[in-house]
Amino acid sequence: MKQVDLSRPESGSDRVLATEILKAARVAERRTLGLESFGILKAYGISAVKTAFAKTEEEAFKAAEEIGYPLVMKVVSPQISHKSDVGGIRLSLQNGDEVKAAYREIMEKIPKKRPDASLEGVQLQQMLSGGKEVIIGMIHDPTFGPMLMFGLGGVYVEILKDVRFAIAPVDEDEAREMITGIKTYPVLAGARGAKPSDIDALVDTILKVSRLVCDFPEIEEFEINPMMVLEEGKGAFAVDMRLTLKIN
Repeated sequence: MKQVDLSRPESGSDRVLATEILKAARVAERRTLGLESFGILKAYGISAVKTAFAKTEEEAFKAAEEIGYPLVMKVVSPQISHKSDVGGIRLSLQNGDEVKAAYREIMEKIPKKRPDASLEGVQLQQMLSGGKEVIIGMIHDPTFGPMLMFGLGGVYVEILKDVRFAIAPVDEDEAREMITGIKTYPVLAGARGAKPSDIDALVDTILKVSRLVCDFPEIEEFEINPMMVLEEGKGAFAVDMRLTLKIN
């Protein structure tokens, strides 16, 4: 195994910005971060879909016009992890009227299902098509430290349980082995005449996540799910993520 030099700053990474985001979370006594942790992805050069947060219907409309259509809208609430279970996701919004209607519907219906939930607003994202969903994550093992994880994302990770683990930090060869080592790798490689996915972009993302979790040992769990990987040469983009900090 090649030695990974963690003392050398990663090109393009901004550890100071990530530190500020995590510090703000501790001050607010928040252990689990969602939308706000997208700034951490940016700090480490991890590509993400265009994303905006809106607290009101009008803010949602303005953000949608800036991002462009089609869009996805997701409810933002510390108490709601599985947004689809409570009707907290609206897909393929095509214009401002649909955005406004979706916002009103989410804010009216979810309190009836989850009266305990505090609705902070909505997350708006550009809607990508034609890619494949993967998951890149980390759990902190008490013996080995940060354990990186890779597999097909979305519902597949729970159904197939086809994932590979590696102890961070990893080098490029190990990151690539995580990807090629899953049983469903042919899906990404281009099975049955399909175009291959951008494996190099996934390798790059795993390396950046590896550095992130090694730079911040206070991160207990980290997950990008799904990450949408497009065709070869077109990149991979984080769509949703969650980060949990250790209890002090």
